[in-house]
Amino acid sequence: MAKVLLINGSPRANGCTAAALEEMISVFHEEGVETELIHVGSKDIRGCIACGKCYESGRCVFDDLVNEAAPKFEAADGLVIGSPVYYSSPNGTLISFLDRLFYSTRFSKHFKVGASVVSCRRGGNTASFDVLNKYFTISGMPVASSTYWNMVHGFTAEDVKKDLEGLQTVRNLARSMAFMIRAFADAKEKYGLPLLERGAFTSFPDGK
Repeated sequence: MAKVLLINGSPRANGCTAAALEEMISVFHEEGVETELIHVGSKDIRGCIACGKCYESGRCVFDDLVNEAAPKFEAADGLVIGSPVYYSSPNGTLISFLDRLFYSTRFSKHFKVGASVVSCRRGGNTASFDVLNKYFTISGMPVASSTYWNMVHGFTAEDVKKDLEGLQTVRNLARSMAFMIRAFADAKEKYGLPLLERGAFTSFPDGK
Protein backbone atom coordinates (compact mmCIF):
# COMPACT_ATOMS: atom_id res chain seq x y z
CA MET A 1 0.00 0.00 0.00
CA ALA A 2 1.22 3.50 -0.84
CA LYS A 3 2.10 5.69 2.13
CA VAL A 4 2.23 9.44 2.66
CA LEU A 5 3.99 11.10 5.58
CA LEU A 6 2.50 14.42 6.68
CA ILE A 7 4.40 17.00 8.75
CA ASN A 8 2.47 19.58 10.78
CA GLY A 9 4.76 22.53 11.42
CA SER A 10 2.24 24.46 13.50
CA PRO A 11 2.64 24.69 17.28
CA ARG A 12 -1.12 24.10 17.50
CA ALA A 13 -1.92 20.44 16.96
CA ASN A 14 -5.56 21.22 16.16
CA GLY A 15 -5.21 24.59 14.49
CA CYS A 16 -5.55 25.93 10.96
CA THR A 17 -2.73 23.86 9.43
CA ALA A 18 -4.12 20.70 11.02
CA ALA A 19 -7.55 21.40 9.52
CA ALA A 20 -6.01 21.46 6.03
CA LEU A 21 -3.95 18.32 6.61
CA GLU A 22 -6.92 16.41 8.02
CA GLU A 23 -8.86 17.26 4.87
CA MET A 24 -6.07 15.70 2.83
CA ILE A 25 -5.87 12.65 5.08
CA SER A 26 -9.57 11.92 4.54
CA VAL A 27 -9.01 11.91 0.76
CA PHE A 28 -5.86 9.78 1.03
CA HIS A 29 -7.83 7.16 2.92
CA GLU A 30 -10.56 7.23 0.26
CA GLU A 31 -7.81 6.65 -2.31
CA GLY A 32 -6.36 3.70 -0.38
CA VAL A 33 -3.23 5.57 0.70
CA GLU A 34 -1.85 4.96 4.19
CA THR A 35 -0.92 8.08 6.17
CA GLU A 36 1.08 9.09 9.21
CA LEU A 37 1.09 12.56 10.74
CA ILE A 38 4.02 13.97 12.72
CA HIS A 39 3.49 17.09 14.81
CA VAL A 40 6.67 19.17 14.71
CA GLY A 41 5.70 22.75 15.55
CA SER A 42 5.51 22.36 19.32
CA LYS A 43 8.81 20.46 19.66
CA ASP A 44 12.19 21.79 20.74
CA ILE A 45 14.11 21.41 17.47
CA ARG A 46 17.45 23.12 17.07
CA GLY A 47 18.91 24.11 13.72
CA CYS A 48 21.71 22.51 11.75
CA ILE A 49 25.23 23.44 12.93
CA ALA A 50 26.96 22.18 9.75
CA CYS A 51 29.15 19.76 11.74
CA GLY A 52 29.09 17.15 8.97
CA LYS A 53 28.73 14.23 11.39
CA CYS A 54 25.73 12.92 9.45
CA TYR A 55 28.11 12.11 6.56
CA GLU A 56 29.92 9.68 8.86
CA SER A 57 27.00 8.17 10.75
CA GLY A 58 24.07 8.57 8.35
CA ARG A 59 22.03 10.35 11.03
CA CYS A 60 21.94 13.75 12.69
CA VAL A 61 24.23 14.24 15.68
CA PHE A 62 21.26 15.67 17.61
CA ASP A 63 19.17 12.61 18.40
CA ASP A 64 15.65 13.99 18.45
CA LEU A 65 12.50 13.95 16.30
CA VAL A 66 14.59 14.38 13.13
CA ASN A 67 16.20 10.94 13.52
CA GLU A 68 12.86 9.46 14.54
CA ALA A 69 11.21 10.81 11.39
CA ALA A 70 14.02 9.84 8.99
CA PRO A 71 13.10 6.15 8.51
CA LYS A 72 9.45 7.10 8.14
CA PHE A 73 10.42 9.54 5.40
CA GLU A 74 12.50 6.85 3.70
CA ALA A 75 9.59 4.40 3.76
CA ALA A 76 7.05 6.91 2.46
CA ASP A 77 6.06 7.38 -1.16
CA GLY A 78 5.07 10.99 -0.60
CA LEU A 79 5.66 13.84 1.84
CA VAL A 80 3.26 16.66 2.73
CA ILE A 81 4.64 19.62 4.67
CA GLY A 82 2.14 21.95 6.33
CA SER A 83 3.00 25.25 7.99
CA PRO A 84 1.45 28.44 9.28
CA VAL A 85 2.81 31.72 7.94
CA TYR A 86 5.16 33.66 10.25
CA TYR A 87 6.35 36.97 8.77
CA SER A 88 5.87 35.65 5.22
CA SER A 89 7.84 32.49 6.01
CA PRO A 90 7.19 29.01 7.41
CA ASN A 91 7.48 28.35 11.15
CA GLY A 92 11.14 28.53 12.24
CA THR A 93 10.91 25.26 14.15
CA LEU A 94 9.72 23.53 10.99
CA ILE A 95 12.57 25.05 8.96
CA SER A 96 15.12 23.74 11.48
CA PHE A 97 13.50 20.32 11.32
CA LEU A 98 13.45 20.20 7.52
CA ASP A 99 17.01 21.48 7.11
CA ARG A 100 18.32 18.68 9.29
CA LEU A 101 15.96 16.00 7.98
CA PHE A 102 16.78 16.58 4.32
CA TYR A 103 20.51 17.14 4.87
CA SER A 104 21.21 14.25 7.24
CA THR A 105 19.33 11.55 5.32
CA ARG A 106 21.49 9.86 2.70
CA PHE A 107 18.76 7.77 1.04
CA SER A 108 17.49 8.74 -2.40
CA LYS A 109 14.43 10.95 -2.39
CA HIS A 110 14.04 10.82 -6.17
CA PHE A 111 10.43 10.40 -7.27
CA LYS A 112 8.97 10.57 -3.81
CA VAL A 113 6.06 12.96 -4.37
CA GLY A 114 6.18 16.22 -2.43
CA ALA A 115 3.53 18.80 -1.59
CA SER A 116 3.36 21.76 0.75
CA VAL A 117 0.34 23.43 2.33
CA VAL A 118 0.35 26.79 4.09
CA SER A 119 -2.21 28.48 6.29
CA CYS A 120 -2.49 32.15 7.05
CA ARG A 121 -4.97 34.68 8.29
CA ARG A 122 -4.43 37.00 5.35
CA GLY A 123 -1.03 37.29 3.61
CA GLY A 124 2.49 35.91 3.25
CA ASN A 125 1.24 32.59 1.96
CA THR A 126 2.88 32.39 -1.47
CA ALA A 127 6.31 33.34 -0.08
CA SER A 128 6.03 30.56 2.51
CA PHE A 129 4.78 28.15 -0.16
CA ASP A 130 7.87 28.84 -2.28
CA VAL A 131 10.26 28.19 0.62
CA LEU A 132 8.76 24.78 1.38
CA ASN A 133 8.68 23.64 -2.25
CA LYS A 134 12.41 24.21 -2.59
CA TYR A 135 13.12 21.26 -0.29
CA PHE A 136 11.48 19.05 -2.89
CA THR A 137 13.00 20.53 -6.02
CA ILE A 138 16.60 20.25 -4.76
CA SER A 139 15.96 16.60 -3.84
CA GLY A 140 14.57 15.24 -7.09
CA MET A 141 11.05 15.03 -5.68
CA PRO A 142 8.23 15.78 -8.15
CA VAL A 143 5.95 18.46 -6.72
CA ALA A 144 2.22 17.80 -6.76
CA SER A 145 -0.04 20.67 -7.72
CA SER A 146 -3.72 21.43 -7.38
CA THR A 147 -6.37 23.77 -8.77
CA TYR A 148 -4.93 26.77 -6.88
CA TRP A 149 -1.89 27.40 -4.71
CA ASN A 150 -2.04 25.04 -1.76
CA MET A 151 -3.25 27.35 0.99
CA VAL A 152 -6.09 27.88 3.40
CA HIS A 153 -7.15 31.08 5.14
CA GLY A 154 -8.43 31.70 8.64
CA PHE A 155 -7.49 32.72 12.15
CA THR A 156 -8.86 29.52 13.69
CA ALA A 157 -9.56 25.98 12.55
CA GLU A 158 -13.24 26.90 12.49
CA ASP A 159 -12.44 29.72 10.06
CA VAL A 160 -10.53 27.33 7.79
CA LYS A 161 -13.56 25.04 7.63
CA LYS A 162 -15.44 27.99 6.09
CA ASP A 163 -12.76 28.41 3.41
CA LEU A 164 -14.50 26.14 0.95
CA GLU A 165 -12.15 26.90 -1.93
CA GLY A 166 -9.08 26.29 0.20
CA LEU A 167 -10.42 22.93 1.38
CA GLN A 168 -11.33 22.04 -2.19
CA THR A 169 -7.76 22.89 -3.22
CA VAL A 170 -6.16 20.57 -0.65
CA ARG A 171 -8.59 17.75 -1.48
CA ASN A 172 -7.63 18.03 -5.16
CA LEU A 173 -4.00 18.12 -4.08
CA ALA A 174 -4.38 14.83 -2.21
CA ARG A 175 -6.00 13.21 -5.24
CA SER A 176 -3.17 14.45 -7.47
CA MET A 177 -0.59 13.04 -5.07
CA ALA A 178 -2.32 9.66 -4.92
CA PHE A 179 -2.42 9.53 -8.73
CA MET A 180 1.24 10.52 -9.08
CA ILE A 181 2.38 7.94 -6.54
CA ARG A 182 0.53 5.17 -8.39
CA ALA A 183 1.71 6.39 -11.79
CA PHE A 184 5.37 6.56 -10.73
CA ALA A 185 5.16 3.09 -9.18
CA ASP A 186 3.79 1.71 -12.46
CA ALA A 187 6.41 3.54 -14.54
CA LYS A 188 9.24 2.43 -12.27
CA GLU A 189 8.20 -1.18 -12.71
CA LYS A 190 7.86 -0.81 -16.48
CA TYR A 191 10.77 1.48 -17.36
CA GLY A 192 12.92 1.87 -14.24
CA LEU A 193 13.99 5.25 -12.87
CA PRO A 194 15.76 7.78 -15.12
CA LEU A 195 19.55 8.05 -15.10
CA LEU A 196 20.83 10.26 -12.30
CA GLU A 197 24.14 12.06 -12.87
CA ARG A 198 26.21 13.03 -9.83
CA GLY A 199 29.72 13.76 -11.15
CA ALA A 200 29.80 17.56 -11.48
CA PHE A 201 30.09 19.82 -8.44
CA THR A 202 30.84 23.46 -9.28
CA SER A 203 32.33 25.43 -6.40
CA PHE A 204 35.18 27.52 -7.93
CA PRO A 205 37.52 26.89 -4.96
CA ASP A 206 40.45 28.66 -6.69
CA GLY A 207 38.56 31.96 -6.53
CA LYS A 208 38.90 32.62 -10.29
